[in-house]
Amino acid sequence: MNVWQAILYGLVQGITEFLPVSSSGHLTLLGKIFQSDESAMLSFTTLLHVGTLIAVFVVMRKEILAILKDLLGMSTRLIVLATIPAVLAAVLMGGLIERLFGGGFLGYAFLLTGVVLAATWLSKRARSGQDKPVGYREALAAGVAQAVAIAPGVSRSGMTLAALLFSGVDREKAIRFSFLMSIPAILGGFLFDVIDMIQGEGAALAAFGAGNILAGVLAAALSGYLAMEFMLRRLTRRGFLVCAVYVAVLGILVLVDQNLTHLVFA
Repeated sequence: MNVWQAILYGLVQGITEFLPVSSSGHLTLLGKIFQSDESAMLSFTTLLHVGTLIAVFVVMRKEILAILKDLLGMSTRLIVLATIPAVLAAVLMGGLIERLFGGGFLGYAFLLTGVVLAATWLSKRARSGQDKPVGYREALAAGVAQAVAIAPGVSRSGMTLAALLFSGVDREKAIRFSFLMSIPAILGGFLFDVIDMIQGEGAALAAFGAGNILAGVLAAALSGYLAMEFMLRRLTRRGFLVCAVYVAVLGILVLVDQNLTHLVFA
């Protein structure tokens, strides 16, 4: 991998982490296009999430400071509750997660994301903007949705936003809570990868080089910040439809290649 490819990975990670189109799916697809080692890509993807985590800290700094001032408050309890399903899914699925990053399920995962986003666009409840606060039930629903999104191609932001919007939470509150939910998910994945590296099992550093990884992380931070600002200011109901069509078409193209053309998925 050269530095330009690393920057491209970072830009794609930052943009697609927060737009509801699946960052893991896009990075898996890029890995296939560039013929990168699958185990190294899994580590590299985790490291790129550090860049998007920086973006979350910048955009959500007021909310994060408020949580730090009241660590046992309602916001903390909601985030913990929303995180539990993903933790359980990661423990129970074990090595299946790494196999999913091989890309065999990718086309269907993109289609699933498209269907969920289209349903969100069609639903009167999801678009009504009831100004409902995020409570325990809404947080748990978003947490279950986040657990489903462990599979590459299933958008974490798309699934959590859909769950919150279907629960009656208005658009901006749903987006901000989805951003906050990403913090423990990203931190957890990063810590596990650091442990693997200490034990000599993390392949990203050796395969891609420290300089390239740093370039990718910085690109992810910048593009992630811009994507978050866009989400908060510009992502409307029409935007959900555009994203739904995009990931559905991408899913179809992936399935066509996997079953017929074999240009990327040999």
